[in-house]
Amino acid sequence: MTVAEVEDRTLKVEVWRGREQGRHQTFRVPQRANQTVLDVVTWIQRHAEPALAYRFACRVGVCGSCAMTVNGRPRWTCRTHVAKVAGDTGTLRIEPLANLPRIKDLAVDMTAFFEKWQKAQGRFTGTRTRHDPLSTVSPESKGRKAADAGIECINCAVCYAACDVVRWNPDYLGPAALNRAWTLVNDERDGDRAGVLRAASEGGGCHACHTHGSCVEHCPVGINPTAGIAGLKRLTLVSLLGGGAA
Repeated sequence: MTVAEVEDRTLKVEVWRGREQGRHQTFRVPQRANQTVLDVVTWIQRHAEPALAYRFACRVGVCGSCAMTVNGRPRWTCRTHVAKVAGDTGTLRIEPLANLPRIKDLAVDMTAFFEKWQKAQGRFTGTRTRHDPLSTVSPESKGRKAADAGIECINCAVCYAACDVVRWNPDYLGPAALNRAWTLVNDERDGDRAGVLRAASEGGGCHACHTHGSCVEHCPVGINPTAGIAGLKRLTLVSLLGGGAA
């Protein structure tokens, strides 16, 4: 199909409106070559429904704030091309992320997501001041490689929305928070790795994971939280046997 033929077509776009109680509203949106789902949502807000609520910032896959559910799957809408998800029918169904309270339309309340990040003690605890020399960490060390594998998480909550255990168990910390804990227990510069491991292995922590792998399948940057969670389980056992936290 040529560019001209594409641009003569329109998309049927069903967008969630309201909060937990609401409905889908249908819009007809001009189809464009190389069009993203975020482009579609923006067109609706600018040309058809100015009151449509949604989040976005960078538009280039750095901030993660534009994540939504597109045709049943959580995605970054700025990096999801319409041609890959609309199919031959030219139909999109756009909804807010699952497993988080809906504020309005496509915007969700991220409070619980970030509170669980804090509950997993997902903050770096430094041991040096600005007056001390910088720590030297070998990029080839086992711990550094393990930390590097999960360090690119940008808190988009796509994995959280895809997680079945989060849906069943509201106390479960979720893959993003536990992935962060995994990076910290492998960071030799962190001053409280044992505390991080305790926080990540308490009720609702790593042992609640059922290893379904939905987080791995959906992560936009290719992180494997399931592997990190399995690592936390192993370190918990080692700690119980007296082998330390890391």
